Amino acid sequence: MGKQKKTKKYAVMKKRISLKDQRIKEKDRAKIQPKKEDSTAIKEREVPQLPSCLFFQYNTNLGPPYYILVDTNFINFSIKAKLDLVQSMMDCLYAKCVPCITDCVMAELEKLGQKYRVALRIAKDPSFERLPCSHPGTYADDCLVQRVTQHKCYIVATVDRDLKRRIRKIPGVPIMYISNHRYNIERMPDDYGAPRF
Repeated sequence: MGKQKKTKKYAVMKKRISLKDQRIKEKDRAKIQPKKEDSTAIKEREVPQLPSCLFFQYNTNLGPPYYILVDTNFINFSIKAKLDLVQSMMDCLYAKCVPCITDCVMAELEKLGQKYRVALRIAKDPSFERLPCSHPGTYADDCLVQRVTQHKCYIVATVDRDLKRRIRKIPGVPIMYISNHRYNIERMPDDYGAPRF
C-alpha cells in the first residue's frame, strides 16, 4: 500500500500561550498585564493644522500666473492629442501659465527611452520651470503629491486616475486633465479660467 498524502492546512494560526500559563514567570507576568485607563481623565485629540491659504475649500494662493506641475503621462497624451502645452493651458485658464517639471518627472521621461523622445524634448524646453527634488527615489507620483501637500500654490496636470484620486484628498489643489481634445480643470474657483464643459 502507498503512503497517504497529507493535505496542507491553510490559514492555521500559531497557538499563543495564555497569561495564566505556568511557563510564564511571575515577574514577566506583571509586565504583560494591560493598564486600565482612567475614565475621569480628559481625552486630548490632535487636530491637524490647516494651511492659512485655505478659506474652506477655496485656495487664496491661486492666481495668475499659474504654476502647473506637469506629470509624465500628461505630456504624452498632449502629444497624442496634438495640443501645444503652454498655449492650451492659457486657453483653458485665460491667464499666463508657467509649466513646472520636477526632477522625478524628467527622470521618468528619460527612463521611457526612444519612444518618448519627443516628450523629453518638450520637457527640456526653457519655457518650462525646472524644480529640483531632494527626496530619495524617482517615483513621480509621490513627489508631486508631497510637493502639492507642502505648497498649495500649484495646479497639477495629470491624466493618471490613481494620482487624481490621491490629489482629490488634498483640499485646495485643482487638477488639469485632457478631455475632448482640450484641457479641462476641476476643483478650480469659478472666477478663474475658461468655462467648464
